Amino acid sequence: MAADRPASTLTAALRSAVHAVGWTSGARRRDRAPVKHIPLLDRRGYTLAELAIVVAIMGLATVAGVRGLTAHLDRLAVRNAVDEAAGALARARDEALALHALVSVRIDTADATITLRTGARRLARYAIGHEHGVTLTTTRDSISFDVRGLGFGAANLTLVARRGSAADTLVVSRLGRVRR
Repeated sequence: MAADRPASTLTAALRSAVHAVGWTSGARRRDRAPVKHIPLLDRRGYTLAELAIVVAIMGLATVAGVRGLTAHLDRLAVRNAVDEAAGALARARDEALALHALVSVRIDTADATITLRTGARRLARYAIGHEHGVTLTTTRDSISFDVRGLGFGAANLTLVARRGSAADTLVVSRLGRVRR
């Protein structure tokens, strides 16, 4: 039956069958609807390249913001740690005056703690490293306050709290005065 038809009729029949099924080879554009060209300013979406550039810029801005925030949080933690250490030393001086007894302050740099003692009794323990995430270094590991509230010992004490790139210093004089 197909042999009785001319070749042009077979081609036309095949084309109509392919078009009815929805198969197109892409070789002929006359069977498709014309492509509508949208001007550049009238587009409603963004290209992948534009989205990638925006995401890259947002990423760089986020990295810069996180760095600044981290540095600020480090400075804040160090300042609070030094304030707490100054408070511990002030409490030790006050306890020496109130109890009329020698009060010793021991600074453990390995645990980053400050412990107040009078005799064998522990008055307080400050876990500065754990609470603020700082490391402590000192020139001496202890200082004592006598019954008059004066520093008892032969040298000054310098305490340095560090976290990240931030550091703050606390100095205790021979007489027990605390300076930041």
